[in-house]
Amino acid sequence: QVQLVESGGGLVQTGDSLRLSCAASGRSYGTWAFGWFRQAPGKEREFVAAISGTGSTTNYAGSVKGRFTISRDKAKNMVYLQMNNLKPGDTAVYYCATDPLVSVWSTTGYRYWGQGTQVIVSS
Repeated sequence: QVQLVESGGGLVQTGDSLRLSCAASGRSYGTWAFGWFRQAPGKEREFVAAISGTGSTTNYAGSVKGRFTISRDKAKNMVYLQMNNLKPGDTAVYYCATDPLVSVWSTTGYRYWGQGTQVIVSS
């Protein structure tokens, strides 16, 4: 139904910036909320940021607020995560997710996921 492909990860140093991209394809995702999640080595997956179907409302985890920005370009079927001032604690595999029933204020319940893109921040 919906396919998500993340890209843009890489190996960077503390203080650097990266922009992750999530390319969406399929049917009926244009009005759905999207979220970014990450999973660090040895840890469970955690919520990072979310954006509403219209793109007008965003939600961020406290650990990334002020450093990360989620956005979407509906014309290009893309969702982005701009990550600034990266820290070693941001090292993780980052996943894009979407779901027709999840609001921007929910951090659980997403059923459609991408394959992830690796971000490594060295100290």
